[in-house]
Amino acid sequence: MLDDRYKLAFKLYPYERNSDQGSSTPVRHPVVVMGGGPVGVATALDLGLQGIPVVVLDDHEGIGMGSRAICFAKRTLEIADRYGCSAPMLDKGIVWNLGKVFHDDRKVFEFNLLPEHGHKFPAFINLQQPYFEKFVVERVREAQAQGAPIELRGKNRVDAVEVKEDHVLLSIMTPEGPYQIEADWLIGADGASSPLRSMMNLDFEGRVFQDSFLIADIKMNGANFPTERWFWFEPWFKSGASTLLHKQPDDVWRIDFQIGWDVDRKEELKEENIRKRIDAMLGDGIDYEMVWSSIYTFQCRRMKQFRHGRVLFAGDAAHQVSPFGARGANSGLQDVDNLGWKLGLVINGKAPDRLLDTYHEERAYGADENIRNSTRSTDFITPKSKTSHIFRNAVLDLAEHYAFARPLVNSGRLSLPCVYDGLSLNGPDALQGGPDRTRVGSPCPDAPLGAGYLLEKLGNEFVLLTIDADAPEIGEIDSVPVRRLSVSASDDPSGELAKRYLGSSQTGVYLIRPDQHVAARWASFDMAATVSALRTAIGKA
Repeated sequence: MLDDRYKLAFKLYPYERNSDQGSSTPVRHPVVVMGGGPVGVATALDLGLQGIPVVVLDDHEGIGMGSRAICFAKRTLEIADRYGCSAPMLDKGIVWNLGKVFHDDRKVFEFNLLPEHGHKFPAFINLQQPYFEKFVVERVREAQAQGAPIELRGKNRVDAVEVKEDHVLLSIMTPEGPYQIEADWLIGADGASSPLRSMMNLDFEGRVFQDSFLIADIKMNGANFPTERWFWFEPWFKSGASTLLHKQPDDVWRIDFQIGWDVDRKEELKEENIRKRIDAMLGDGIDYEMVWSSIYTFQCRRMKQFRHGRVLFAGDAAHQVSPFGARGANSGLQDVDNLGWKLGLVINGKAPDRLLDTYHEERAYGADENIRNSTRSTDFITPKSKTSHIFRNAVLDLAEHYAFARPLVNSGRLSLPCVYDGLSLNGPDALQGGPDRTRVGSPCPDAPLGAGYLLEKLGNEFVLLTIDADAPEIGEIDSVPVRRLSVSASDDPSGELAKRYLGSSQTGVYLIRPDQHVAARWASFDMAATVSALRTAIGKA
């Protein structure tokens, strides 16, 4: 039932003997990453582009089977753009901004996730995870050719770890036998079942939802569905308690059926039984091929701590949420974006070790927000009592006719980057009349700027963004590079730059972190305030 297109990159990093295997003593590496999925490889790319040597260890030799994650959010594309691999993703992906919600056979309402103009990227693309991984690995290969010190080691299974005070010892098994290496820092990006987490006797805290969902990816030619996200509550075709439909590349469509908790999974996964559900939904005359299928349950859980000394966890290894809302892979890439610059500064001696504690502080805050939203989505989609079911359907009935009820409908609130409100790296928010959306702690929204866009000009370093305000070239603060980017509101005739960054103020000065979150902002430049804010942002305050 697996289509060959999902095998196209299975051996992206085939096993090769490495020099460490012939060493009589374990070789020490600055960073080792466990897990060659999108989070692990993106972590290696982030660090490698900073010139930091990193080794990725994976038990396989490339991507896993099945389409798995398919919805990649605007923020993920913006991160990928800084890494240099967004273009093929956008070219291959299916762009969508519009979603529709149905109840039985009626359309309740529709929504546009990105109604405003002036953004380089759409709200979402649909792209099978194997393609996403392939494009990231291809970018790693380009970076390697340009001198980035990144190694991808396939068929290198980590069997044991021993965490020391200043490093980690890893025991690895390969087709040629075992060997050991040491790591100054070990990053666990080895997925929801995380062998590393088990080796360290660590676990998740949270909730498992008692419901089952059947995924069916099918290839349809000439299907009469638009490129939108369609969600049915209690669909008229009776194939499940709820159903989700959206399009992927290669004429492949993802269908999600809510099938209940007490089901025989083996029976449900038989092709003839999957086809019964699909045929009831699509009707007669639609020809399709089965591409991939799976059954999953919801879990909303996370580790108590993402940092354990010299070991840090990211992505599904650190936290899990339900697929509705597309928060899994997208939040994992935000973990990478948060961890990469902090670890780079610490390794290069430009920030104290305690900066890495804020990786847990900020990303656990983000995980809790995702878990909260994902739990609310799941409770709305799968009401667990007669009363909650009545309430849910009453909301749907009202939403069909009254706009005030539509925000209450929750078919999977879609992934947005977290605002780090009130956390320890935030500096002063002293821009009187500044817009709320660019308050301190927030991710920078894109905006038109000249012939391009703001975010692509910010890059991946600390930036002092001045808008119609004077400021000198700083160069460095405490040996941390700070680049000045001076722009004018007049550089964007549409007015969106001023609307998003100035509000009612005539001028603005922003200190922006390498992950493009706002560290501090003022109406005018002040050197002492900027130095203080930068020190706060790197954990030196």
